[in-house]
Amino acid sequence: MLPLLFKQAQLVRIGYFFYLLYSLLFWVVALLTARVVANGDANPLWLRVATGFGIASTVARALGIIRWLVAMPALATLYADPSTSAQTREAIIVVYKVLNDYAGSVGEVLGVSLFAVLWLTILSIALLRSKTLPHWLGLLGIVAALFLASSLLEMFGVDLGAFIVISVTMLQIWFLSTGVVLFLIQKNLPAG
Repeated sequence: MLPLLFKQAQLVRIGYFFYLLYSLLFWVVALLTARVVANGDANPLWLRVATGFGIASTVARALGIIRWLVAMPALATLYADPSTSAQTREAIIVVYKVLNDYAGSVGEVLGVSLFAVLWLTILSIALLRSKTLPHWLGLLGIVAALFLASSLLEMFGVDLGAFIVISVTMLQIWFLSTGVVLFLIQKNLPAG
């Protein structure tokens, strides 16, 4: 992996830079969605808790992603250097694996899964109780949260393979549906 990363370092940085931007925008979505669902109520406690989990998801994701912008390219460069000894290369492989396992767990298990699941579940329950947006968005949010929660099984050694793609796709469908509904509601509001 390290030689490939060295050869493709610029593309990896570009890809993960955009993923970092997307992930940082998650806290904005968490905050603004909670405000819409609150519909002018004085910051309901559960929506503040949900927003806190959204921010925690953002921070954990960012910590997981930053390894691909800083540490991993540095390790790949050192590994690919012809003057690096075989013993140092072996040590780099160990550091790479440990850093990838740790930061991957922080970003994916905590950020993409646990904290995002808690945010989406609380927000979806609030949606079901709210008259601001259609209740089906709350139901879709709970389904998406269940899909995301399934990826937490990996902490217990269950290999779900590419199922993370399906669970994240469900979250994206919820985001898209919510965005369309918000756009249509905003478009139908009287001017002024």
